[in-house]
Amino acid sequence: MIDDLYSAKILKLAANLPRSGRLPAPDASAERVSKLCGSRAVVDVVVKDGVVVDYAQDVKACALGQAVAGIVGEHIVGATVEEVVQARDQLRAMLKAGGPHPTGRFADLGLLEQVRDYPARHASTLVAVEAAAEAARKALDRTSTADAA
Repeated sequence: MIDDLYSAKILKLAANLPRSGRLPAPDASAERVSKLCGSRAVVDVVVKDGVVVDYAQDVKACALGQAVAGIVGEHIVGATVEEVVQARDQLRAMLKAGGPHPTGRFADLGLLEQVRDYPARHASTLVAVEAAAEAARKALDRTSTADAA
């Protein structure tokens, strides 16, 4: 049942939050909050040529949200902005529409498949990857605009 959500692997990911903190000079930042439980993620990114080259996150979330933040923090540097957006979209589809596991560099998000059966947990599970995708997209837009000027 609900204990299945909190496997040893999920708890290990939740306990190991790479890239914690804030960046001194990010290209963009984003914040996401789950209204239901208050889980919160604030992320900073630096993007160069469409690729995330630096990342930091301040995440206060349940074990599921922390686990996603752990996966994102481990794999985001070196990812293209499109890969980050795709990871968000794939995780959301897996949880909310029964879609397949995420693929590519963020394939570990598939470890959260069992969350699909607990809709009340979806928002908190998504906060970190939604914030990362939003910040990455903002940074890409800003750097593209700056390059055009």
